[in-house]
Amino acid sequence: MKKINEIFYSLQGEGFYTGTPAVFIRFSGCNLRCAFCDTRHEEGSMMSDRAILREVMKHPAKMVILTGGEPGLWVDENLVEQLHALGKYVCIETNGMYALPANIDWVTCSPKREGELRLKRMDEVKVVYLGQDVSIYLQLPAKHFFLQPCSGKNTVEVLGYILKHPDWRLSLQLHKLLNIR
Repeated sequence: MKKINEIFYSLQGEGFYTGTPAVFIRFSGCNLRCAFCDTRHEEGSMMSDRAILREVMKHPAKMVILTGGEPGLWVDENLVEQLHALGKYVCIETNGMYALPANIDWVTCSPKREGELRLKRMDEVKVVYLGQDVSIYLQLPAKHFFLQPCSGKNTVEVLGYILKHPDWRLSLQLHKLLNIR
């Protein structure tokens, strides 16, 4: 059983796969309490893998995004295998503080604190920029590095930073700009 906040179908609004149709499995619970988080962690219901898969199968997208909260608290190799058996490409958005199943197809690490990452593999790093030193994250083992304004409030600052530090790319929360889920 896994605590699920919601399962829904939309477009990926952030990072490398922005604009791609996806089924989102939003897990409840997190080891952090970030002021800018858009998930209500106290909400959710316990669901079996079978029930989760039934919900995923209602939607035509090949991509499934495991998000949260912190999905690393809940996701296991068995769920990922079952999603693969349905022909799904499995992505995860994690703070990187938990080891993940090796069979996940795409790992987005959104680190929130220095020195606590337990991931051995990540495909992209996506940092919500609050003026902190983000140069340390360029040493992580990822191919793509994104800076994201905090809820669109500091976009000009993020643009300026990226222009001075071109190893970073801009990630906007497209879903918030378009007012979609």
